[in-house]
Amino acid sequence: MAFDIDMIKQVYANMAERVDAAREITGKPLTLAEKILYSHLWDGTPSKAFVRGKDYVDFAPDRIACQDATAQMALLQFMQAGKAKVAVPTTVHCDHLIQAKEGAAKDLKHANNTSSEVFNFLESVSNKYGIGFWKPGAGIIHQVVLENYAFPGGMMIGTDSHTVNAGGLGMVAVGVGGADAVDVMAGMAWELKFPKLIGVKLTGKLSGWTAPKDVILKVAEILTVKGGTGAIVEYFGPGASAMSCTGKGTICNMGAEIGATTSTFGYDESMERYLRATDRADVADAANEIKEYLTADADVYDNPEKYFDQVIEINLSELGPLLNGPFTPDLSTPVGSEMTEKANSNGWPMQVEWGLIGSCTNSSYEDLSRASSIAQQALDKGLKTKAEFGINPGSEQVRYTAERDGILQVFEKLDAKIFTNACGPCIGQWARYSDPKNAPKNSIVHSFNRNFAKRADGNPNTHAFVASPELTAAIAIAGRLDFNPLTDKLINENGEEVMLDEPTGWELPPRGFEVKENGYLAPKEDGSDVVVNVADDSERLQLLTPFEPIGNSIIGAKLLIKAFGKCTTDHISMAGPWLRYRGHLDNIANNTLIGAVNAFNQKTNFVKNQLTGEYDAVPATQRAYKAAGIKSVVVGDHNYGEGSSREHAAMQPRHLGVAAVIVKSFARIHETNLKKQGMLGLTFDNEEDYDLIQEDDTFNFIDLNEFAPDKQLTVEVVHKDGTKDTIKLNHTYNKAQIAWYKEGSALNLIKKQNA
Repeated sequence: MAFDIDMIKQVYANMAERVDAAREITGKPLTLAEKILYSHLWDGTPSKAFVRGKDYVDFAPDRIACQDATAQMALLQFMQAGKAKVAVPTTVHCDHLIQAKEGAAKDLKHANNTSSEVFNFLESVSNKYGIGFWKPGAGIIHQVVLENYAFPGGMMIGTDSHTVNAGGLGMVAVGVGGADAVDVMAGMAWELKFPKLIGVKLTGKLSGWTAPKDVILKVAEILTVKGGTGAIVEYFGPGASAMSCTGKGTICNMGAEIGATTSTFGYDESMERYLRATDRADVADAANEIKEYLTADADVYDNPEKYFDQVIEINLSELGPLLNGPFTPDLSTPVGSEMTEKANSNGWPMQVEWGLIGSCTNSSYEDLSRASSIAQQALDKGLKTKAEFGINPGSEQVRYTAERDGILQVFEKLDAKIFTNACGPCIGQWARYSDPKNAPKNSIVHSFNRNFAKRADGNPNTHAFVASPELTAAIAIAGRLDFNPLTDKLINENGEEVMLDEPTGWELPPRGFEVKENGYLAPKEDGSDVVVNVADDSERLQLLTPFEPIGNSIIGAKLLIKAFGKCTTDHISMAGPWLRYRGHLDNIANNTLIGAVNAFNQKTNFVKNQLTGEYDAVPATQRAYKAAGIKSVVVGDHNYGEGSSREHAAMQPRHLGVAAVIVKSFARIHETNLKKQGMLGLTFDNEEDYDLIQEDDTFNFIDLNEFAPDKQLTVEVVHKDGTKDTIKLNHTYNKAQIAWYKEGSALNLIKKQNA
C-alpha cells in the first residue's frame, strides 16, 4: 500500500470540483499543468484566472522531499520556526554524503563513519518533527520518491533541483531552496510565479539505440540551458504514451538543465503499470476513477498552439542517439562522424577513460537492464572494455532486484565497480584523483544530468559527456568518444570484427520488484521527547543565528566580484569535498564564489580587496569587508545561479555580508533563494550596463527607501577616479517578498508571525 494514501485520496476528491471551476473561470480547456496548479491553490477552489509569467500565486503542495546535503540547512531553519511537527508529509533521504571510491560495501561503511554526526542529526530531527527518514544506502532521493511517493496529479516540492523527476508519474514537482520548504513544513503557503507553458509533442516511437535520454538531450539542444526558465514543460503525443514511466522520469529529471520550473506527462497506462509494480495498486485504482482530470483536455493536445506559449515537435522515429557536452548539458552531437569532427576541431580527448551509469536520471531497473544487454554482448562476443566502468543503482529495491536477476553480475564480469545506491560521481562525490586540480585532460561519458567543469571529479580538465545508459555502455566498451554503435565494428580478443546489436531490456522486472531492507525509518508519533544535539565545537553542524535586516540604506558597498560568463551554483558554492560542511554555514562560506571567473583578470578565486589594494581569495576578501562593517555587491552575467537548487549559494554570500546581486538574468530557483534570505536580487535594465562596472567600484543605492513592487531601483556606481554612472535596476519582488527583505529573511517573518 502507498504511503499517505488518505492524503492522495483527498487530493483526488477535491480535484474534479477545482478543475471544473478553473475551466469555467479561464473559459478554455486546460493543460495538465494548469489542472494541477489550479487544484492546489492555497485558497482552495479557484476564483480567478492567473496570468502566466506575471502573477505570483500561493500554492499548497502535498508533500516535501529533502536530500541529506540540503536537508541540514532546511531543518536547521525549521528548528527556528517554533513548530512541533511538519504540516505536510516530508521525507529526508541520505544519498549525497556517500563518496564513490572502492565499491558499495566499503564506501557505505566509510560514509557512516565520517558522516555519522550528520546522519544522526538528520535522523533525530526527523524523528522529533514527524519526518520519514531514509538511511544511507537506501537510494537516490528521486528514484526513491518515484518508487514510493510520487502520484499522478500531485504537487510536491523538494530541496533539490531534480525533484522534477517525479513528473514521470504525472506530478508537478518543483525543486526549491530550503527556505521554501521550511515555509510549507511550517504550515504556510508556497509562493510561485504562475508558470508559462511549453508543450512538447512526441510523435513516432523510440527504437534501436535511441532512448528517452535522447529526447531530453534534444530538447536541451533546442531550448538551451535557459530556454525553459519560468515555464512548465508538458510532454504529450503518441510517442509519450508509448514510453515507460521511468523513461518519462528521465526526461523530466533533466528538465532542470533547461531551467524549467518542472516537466510532466499526462497519466497513462505506463504510469498505472509502474504504480502496480511498486505496490501502489491503491493509488492506481484511485487515479483511474478521475483519470480524465489527470491529463490535459482533449483539445489541448489536438491543437496545442492555442494553449501553450511555445510548442516543440519531435519525431522519435527520426531521433538518433546523442552525446551532450562537454562542460554544458545543451551542446548536443549525434554519435559518429560529427563527433569526430567536433572533437578534433575543439581538442576534446577522443579516448574515453570512464563510463558511468546511474544518478537520479538513469538508475531504474529498465536503465540497468538495457545497459547490461550491451555489457552481456561484450562478454558473448569476446570484447573487453577499453574504459573503466562504474554503476550507481537508484535504490536498494532496484539494486536487490537487479542482483537477483543477474543484471549486476554482468557488469561485474566486465570489472565494473558497483557503487553505493547514492549520487556518487554525479554530484562530485567521486574519489577519482588524489589531486584533481592537477589531473590530466581526459574524457568521460555518463548517464548523469550535469557536466559542468569539475562537477564529477574536481578535475577542470575532465570533459564529461551526457548520454543514455546503453550508449554509455557501448562507448565504455569501445573506448572512443566518436564510436557509433549503429555502424562501427570492434575487434575482439580473437582479432575478429564484431558489431554490437541493439540494446534490449525490461520496462519492469518480469518477476516483480523485491527488497529485503529498504532503509526506511518511520518517525515517532509524538517526538516531543526527542533531543536534538549539536555540539558547539562541531565542524559539520552549526545552529543558525537569524540574519539582521540589510536595511533601506546601502551606501558605500564595495564590488566583491564581477563574474564573467557562466556562474552556476557549483561556481558559487561547490559540492564535492565541500559537502561535509553543508550543515555549518560559517565553514562552508569559505568556498563562496571560489569557482566564479573574475571578469577583470579571468582568474578564479582571485579578486581585489579595495581596502588594501591586494588580491586575495573571494571569501577572505569578503570577510575583510565584513570585519570593517562594509557591505558588498556581486555582479553577474546571464542565467546567474543556474544548476542545483542549493540555497547555500544564497546563504553564504548573505552570511558574509553581500547585500545585493546584480546580473543580466537569474535562474529561477536562485533568484527566489536570494529573496528568501533577505537579499537584493536585481537585474540590469540595460544589459550593456554590465560593461560599466569597474574593479574598484563603490555602490550607492539612492532610492532603496522607496522599494516597491514594479518600481525600478537606482544605483549610483562610483568609480576609482571619482566619476559616476547612474544605473537603473529591475526586480520581481512583490509586497510579501519585500517584507522578507525588511525583516532580514523569510524565516524571520515566519518566526515573528508564529510568535
